Amino acid sequence: MKRILLGIALAWLASIGLVQAQDFSALARVEPARSHVRATDGQIEIVLGISQPVPFRAYLLDGPPRLIVDFREVDFTGQNPADLNEGGALRGLRWGRFRPGWSRLVAELPGPMRLLEAVEETAPDAASVRVRLEPVSPEDFTARVGAPSSVLWDLPQPAVTEAPHRRQDGARPLRVVLDPGHGGIDPGAEADAQSEAVLVLTFARDLKEAMTRAGMEVLMTREEDIFVPLETRITVARAVGADLLLSLHADALAEGEATGATVYLLDDAAQDAASQKLAERHDRADLLAGVDLSGHDDAVAGVLMDLARVETHPRSLRLAQVLAGAIKAEGLKMHRHPVQGADFSVLKSPDIPSLLLELGFLSSEADRVRLLDAEWRKRMARAVVKGVESWAQADAAEARLLRK
Repeated sequence: MKRILLGIALAWLASIGLVQAQDFSALARVEPARSHVRATDGQIEIVLGISQPVPFRAYLLDGPPRLIVDFREVDFTGQNPADLNEGGALRGLRWGRFRPGWSRLVAELPGPMRLLEAVEETAPDAASVRVRLEPVSPEDFTARVGAPSSVLWDLPQPAVTEAPHRRQDGARPLRVVLDPGHGGIDPGAEADAQSEAVLVLTFARDLKEAMTRAGMEVLMTREEDIFVPLETRITVARAVGADLLLSLHADALAEGEATGATVYLLDDAAQDAASQKLAERHDRADLLAGVDLSGHDDAVAGVLMDLARVETHPRSLRLAQVLAGAIKAEGLKMHRHPVQGADFSVLKSPDIPSLLLELGFLSSEADRVRLLDAEWRKRMARAVVKGVESWAQADAAEARLLRK
C-alpha cells in the first residue's frame, strides 16, 4: 500500500511540475450500448464496452467489500454509472479519473465475493473488459485478490534523504499549499446542479492568484477535476516544504442550520456532532474511490508525531483565530462558531500548520448564492490573504526569537 501511495504522490508531484513525467490523455471511451451489470444464479457479471483495448487490473478490497478496476485510461465523461446498475446487482457503482493517466471503476458488492475472471476482449471494433464474481463466505474472502504488481503503477521506493523541514522565519517567501477538497470520482456535496469539488477548485484558483500577487509561493494539490487521495494531499505539502496547508471545502449538513464560513483545526477529541458528520464525509472520499485505508501507525512514529504537534498545534490555533478575524473584518458571513476543532485526516500533518476552511455550506441557499458570486469570492480571497500575511509575520518573528 505504501508503494502505491508513493507512486500516486510522485505522479501527482509530476503533474504540478515538481518532477517530470509524460502527460497522458484518455486512450479509450466507454460505450454504454455494449456495457452491462448483470446478476445471474448468484453471480455478478460486469461488462464494460470500450472503443479500444487498454491496460487494466482488477482486485478486491474489504470494509465494505468492493471491486476495483484500474484502467490506463478510459474516458467516462457524460456517462452515469447508475444507468449501468439499473437492476441493483451492485450496492453502488462509481467511476471517473483517478490520477493523471489512470481511470478507476469502484463497484460496492452485495457481500464477500471472489473474482472468477477478469479478461479483456481485444477485437478492434468490439473491445471490452469483463469481470465475473461469485459469493463466498466471509472466511474465504481475500482482499486484493488478483492485484498484480505493475511497472506502470507501482513505482520503486526512492532512496532519498530529505533535509529537515525548517520553520519559516521570513527569510524567503511564504510557501502555501492550497488543497481544493474532493474531485474526480468524488464530487463532494451536491445541490442545485452544483458540486463542491468544482466550486472549491474555482475559489482555489482565485485564491492562488491573490496569494501569488501578495508575494507568496503557492501550489495546489489539484489543478483540475481529478481525485487525490487524502494521504497524497499531505505528502504533496511535505514534499514542497510547505509552511502552511489550507484545505478548502463547501460541504452540506442535512440536519440543523449551518451557514457561513468556518475555520477548522485538528482536534482528535472533538465531540461536536456536526464536526463528526463532516469528518465522516471528508474522509469517506478515499473509501469511495477504492483506496485501501487499512493499517496501523507505528507506536514510536505516533509518539514522535505527537511531539511535533506540541509546537505545530499552537501555531495552527493562532492562524485559525487570525484568519477568522480577517474574514469578519471583511464583513463576510461566518458560522456562529467560527473556529472549531475536528478530526479531519487532511489536518494531521504533524510538522505543517494546517487548517480546513469551510467556505460555506451547499445545504444553505444563501451560501450557494455567495459561492457562485465572483465578487464574494474576490472578497473572501482578499480576507484570507490578509489573515495569512498577518499570521506569517508574527510567526516568523517568533521563529527568529526561538533561534537566538
